[in-house]
Amino acid sequence: MSEATTRPVIVLGYVPGALGDAALAAAVDECGRRDAKLLVINSTRADRTVDVHYAFEPDMERLRTYLEAGGVEHEIRQFTSDQLASDDVLEAAEKADAELIVIGVRRRSPVGKMLMGSDAQRILLQAECNVLAVKA
Repeated sequence: MSEATTRPVIVLGYVPGALGDAALAAAVDECGRRDAKLLVINSTRADRTVDVHYAFEPDMERLRTYLEAGGVEHEIRQFTSDQLASDDVLEAAEKADAELIVIGVRRRSPVGKMLMGSDAQRILLQAECNVLAVKA
């Protein structure tokens, strides 16, 4: 394929639940608007024993069904990593030369951000492309 016919890529940082559903709907909408492919990233650090943001099979099956029913060209990457989830999303976006990253955001106190960091904040500040932040 020549560069002129390559479709843009949108990266979705997916987490299960209402936040992930809102980001997913926005990402699918953007794919339709931009005639883009969707790259879904769901990762967790390998040293975490429990991560509420890591999707298990019922969530992944629902995600696949939603994307297939919507006719969205997509790739889903789910894995454990040595990095933060935000780094995995940023790295995937850079490698894919993404046009847009879509993430869900939730309200956090300043103290919560200071103690635990914020994946969304890291993505917003470090992404080389535009970022669409969606609230549930």
